[in-house]
Amino acid sequence: MKEAFAIHPIEIGARTSYMYANEPLPETPTKMRRTASLLTAMAALAFVLTPILAEARPGGGGSSGSRGSRTYSAPPATQTAPGGAQRMDRTATQPASPGAVSRPGAAPGGAPASRGFFGSFGGALLMGGLIGGLLGFGLFGGGAGFGAILGMLLQVALVGILVMLVVRFFRRRQQPALANGPQAHAFQPQPEAKQFGGAGGMKAAAPAAPVAIGPADYQGFERTLVEVNAAWSKRDLAALRAVATPEMVSYFAQDLRDLEARNWRNETRDVRLEQGDLAEAWSEDGEDYATVAMRISMLDATFDNATNDVVEGSTVKRTEATEVWTFVRKGPGGRWMLSAIQQTATA
Repeated sequence: MKEAFAIHPIEIGARTSYMYANEPLPETPTKMRRTASLLTAMAALAFVLTPILAEARPGGGGSSGSRGSRTYSAPPATQTAPGGAQRMDRTATQPASPGAVSRPGAAPGGAPASRGFFGSFGGALLMGGLIGGLLGFGLFGGGAGFGAILGMLLQVALVGILVMLVVRFFRRRQQPALANGPQAHAFQPQPEAKQFGGAGGMKAAAPAAPVAIGPADYQGFERTLVEVNAAWSKRDLAALRAVATPEMVSYFAQDLRDLEARNWRNETRDVRLEQGDLAEAWSEDGEDYATVAMRISMLDATFDNATNDVVEGSTVKRTEATEVWTFVRKGPGGRWMLSAIQQTATA
């Protein structure tokens, strides 16, 4: 005889459904949608943190530091950086009173410091919109079941690839291709350009005495560039303190901690100055400042500490960047110390 199965009625609204007692209830679409949403949200977060979006070299690919009373004044454009420099993302100088100092790493006006696009308000909107769309059961439609999960994961992958391609496109525009082999590099001093003032709501710089910059100073700038990168690659804060201001060292330390949190390290090797020129130099409060535009090339690679594999960059292919560095010293004859790194603006 065949084994009998007990059949029990289950009330669902006004209808009655019958199921075998030994058969479990099927998963509801709502439960599967929640699982799919959780998976897609985690995948979206993974794409946001993907290494291709990282800027791991010294300065983090952002604009940090202080330029004395000219912190909120755009440095003049030069031949090396015709578009000038971007405003500071991180600075300890208050905009209302240039001499006042806030907590290290704080952005002007008490706003949190930002690093790059995904540290900015625009990045927050993109991340929020992406995850919000996913929690709404996909960017392009809803559904349940395993096919829906795969569909939403595919959507996330496509968004991640699109973001990666856009970032690479803008990086290529900002980093001109290297010429055939390294060029003989030298700073190209220029007459001090007229100071920018008031643009974009920035404070005009206070009057300051000009400072003459000679060959020995340019050699000092180049030496500091190389030493900063060497100390960064070794994660040597003591060496960084010898070549940078305490404010810049605090940013370097935070950036190194951020990399360590991902179990990564960044190394910049064979750093070369391809071209450089002076934007402005002045003296105030017993200190000399010099802002210099520099086009540099290097081997820039980020490694996974666990596997020692390269997760971003290359150990054999050189990359190029143009940045505006500001140096400060305690009067004539003192050592030039790095006090700010700014990314260049589009011309």
